[in-house]
Amino acid sequence: MGGGEHPPTKILIIGGSYAGLAATTTLLDLSRGLTSTGTLPSPTTTDAHPKLPISITLVDERDGFYHTIGSPLALASTPYSHKAWMKFSSLPALQVSSLKFIQGSVKSIDSESKTAKIDGKEGESDEKYDFLIAASGLRRVFPVVPQSLTEGEYLEEARVQIERIEEGSEGVVVIGAVGTEMAAEIKHVHPTKTVKLIHSRSKLLSSEPLPDDLKDTTLSLLREAGVEVLLNRRVASATSTESHDGQKVYKVTLSNGETFQASTVIWALSKAIPTTTYLPPSSLTADSLVKVQPTLSIPSIPNLNSHFAAGDLVAWSGIKRCGSAMAMGNTAAFNIYQTMIQEKTGKKAESMLFPEVPPMITLAVGGKAVSYSPGAGMEEGEEVMRSFFGSDLGLEICYDHLRLGVEPGLPGK
Repeated sequence: MGGGEHPPTKILIIGGSYAGLAATTTLLDLSRGLTSTGTLPSPTTTDAHPKLPISITLVDERDGFYHTIGSPLALASTPYSHKAWMKFSSLPALQVSSLKFIQGSVKSIDSESKTAKIDGKEGESDEKYDFLIAASGLRRVFPVVPQSLTEGEYLEEARVQIERIEEGSEGVVVIGAVGTEMAAEIKHVHPTKTVKLIHSRSKLLSSEPLPDDLKDTTLSLLREAGVEVLLNRRVASATSTESHDGQKVYKVTLSNGETFQASTVIWALSKAIPTTTYLPPSSLTADSLVKVQPTLSIPSIPNLNSHFAAGDLVAWSGIKRCGSAMAMGNTAAFNIYQTMIQEKTGKKAESMLFPEVPPMITLAVGGKAVSYSPGAGMEEGEEVMRSFFGSDLGLEICYDHLRLGVEPGLPGK
């Protein structure tokens, strides 16, 4: 079936991180007659997988994809910081005429008329769509992720943070268990620096539904890496003064009266906030996450079969991880394409259902990693690090999985 028989289907994807890019590259593959894994279908399936023309608009506040998993290293290592941000205009897979990028944010959507109001660099505009995928994620504060919206600003943000670590004579204090991997990476990259991690609970990862042996192993690996971990401690204050050589020095005071000095204090405490204000309140939980069906369509708004959500902003089981986000993006894209096939050809759509996700996690702790899933149990060590993160905190793994380096129209690895 030739694509020219149908006008392009307009798809609006909000968010250019793991879920949004997985949806984008999957839709591009499907529209070219490739499967959702980037391979050519067998001749027996070609008729069931017609090439249909699409037009994708991708909206993101940033000008590029930022590898959030690598944040602990990106804000500790200058060479790595240059790799962790990739401008959308530099990603081979996105250089297609059927994709338009808008740097900006979606202010609201009208699900009945299928119109989104976008605040972009050129001002406000209305974008009509046939399908929408909300994948804008959660808003996290610095230094969990950089706050910059352009590559140049981000590199400066990273440079200032790294220089502060390198030049300080009094070491680094990381406050909060969210900073576990960050403390480990700082110590790994700057082994001569004193690094302290302070957590108010008796165990790390205390808010996650994970077994105690995983939490204990994470603590052991941190200490093995040279990080001084202080549990059951709360920070009462962290006041800065200028030392005799002009450096900023912090006096950190704990609730038990203990004090020490640090050149860098990193607060890793904040709760991530869903970026879902553009969606109708009826589609959100009390925590502002998006309610979805197993198909990842949004059931509580008009035109539910045209509206999907994927990634960290979805109310779903399991710990929020990039693997789940990418799988959700793939699922939403597949189901949209199946609906397109049904609308264009009359063939019944075969929906992909996203499964319930049990608690699982993998943490990089210096040169080793610790992993847990109900099926495999707990594993830790250098081989776990290589398997889950490679040599660059998963940057190449995610880049390849998202097929970002594949030239348009070509099968992947």
